[in-house]
Amino acid sequence: MNMVKKLLILFVGLFALSIYAQQSYYNDVDLTKSGLALKQELATKIINTHSNFLSYTPGVWEASKATDVNPDNGSEVLLIYGYSSSGTTARTRGINDNGGNTGDWNREHVYPRSLGNPNLGSSGPGADAHHLRPSDVQYNGSRGNKAFADGTGNSGDVTGGWYPGDEWKGDVARMMMYMYLRYGDQCLPSVVGVGSSATTPDEMIDLFLEWNAEDPVSTIEDNRNNYHGNVANTYAQGNRNPFIDNPNLATQIWGGPVAENRWATASVNDFTKLTDVSAYPNPSVNGNITIVSPRSTISGIKIYSVLGKEVYSVKNPSFINNKYTINNLKSGIYLLKIISETNFTTKKMVIH
Repeated sequence: MNMVKKLLILFVGLFALSIYAQQSYYNDVDLTKSGLALKQELATKIINTHSNFLSYTPGVWEASKATDVNPDNGSEVLLIYGYSSSGTTARTRGINDNGGNTGDWNREHVYPRSLGNPNLGSSGPGADAHHLRPSDVQYNGSRGNKAFADGTGNSGDVTGGWYPGDEWKGDVARMMMYMYLRYGDQCLPSVVGVGSSATTPDEMIDLFLEWNAEDPVSTIEDNRNNYHGNVANTYAQGNRNPFIDNPNLATQIWGGPVAENRWATASVNDFTKLTDVSAYPNPSVNGNITIVSPRSTISGIKIYSVLGKEVYSVKNPSFINNKYTINNLKSGIYLLKIISETNFTTKKMVIH
């Protein structure tokens, strides 16, 4: 796909998101902007929707137990920087084993309080759960307030600072970007990371842009973001981290390596010649949609939310009388992607 087509897909997708996604968190954000204008739009959004200011105790403790649950074991939390099966560098720990003793997990300020100007304290930015992650007590102490520096492999000390590990570097970058948007000059990226800001329009550093591009969003990041974006949750803040929803927003603002565009699927037009496929009813009032195709080469069907999250996927679907039905979709706006061996088509679907 050439660059013009990629840009067209991106533009139409983002435009469609801002126009049609009225249920979306970003419905009042102009996502067609770029540079510092987009940064300001997103900053305003996350500040205005930060409606619940958590207490450091017990608020952050309880939020962490809800947001950082190990997807493979609901009785554990994932420990940032962790990589081993046990000990100080363990990747998981019992969900209730929190505290301040050896073997416990505690609350790691990924943006260290002491590096904030002024100090982040234990309320406001110091209790913002978007940058507070469970961490082994001792390993948290090993990191201390060291600035992040580049490295490879597992986490630990490197020349010039602390490397969070291959698994966690994208998480770290997106948290630092959030803190910069949310608290401005109090949380400068150039203070918490070792890198240059020479090619960006403000204090964002190349290190975090590189990590954001190299390490895709993880399930735990999505889980955390979805929890805090839902004000019905007791310990939710009400705001989201935009760079988890779409890492490419960082590219739009600061340039650098092209990060994953999770909204690239958000197209309301067909960009290929797979035109003999249709889907109905649209809108649907019962949560069911039927795909009609006269061809026998449909190799896959995917459905994405407007935030780019895959909610349905099937390979080599079995069509009966040229029809394939998907049932029980929740109310919302979706992007339906139908894939053949050589082409694909994307259609916007509305479920009432």
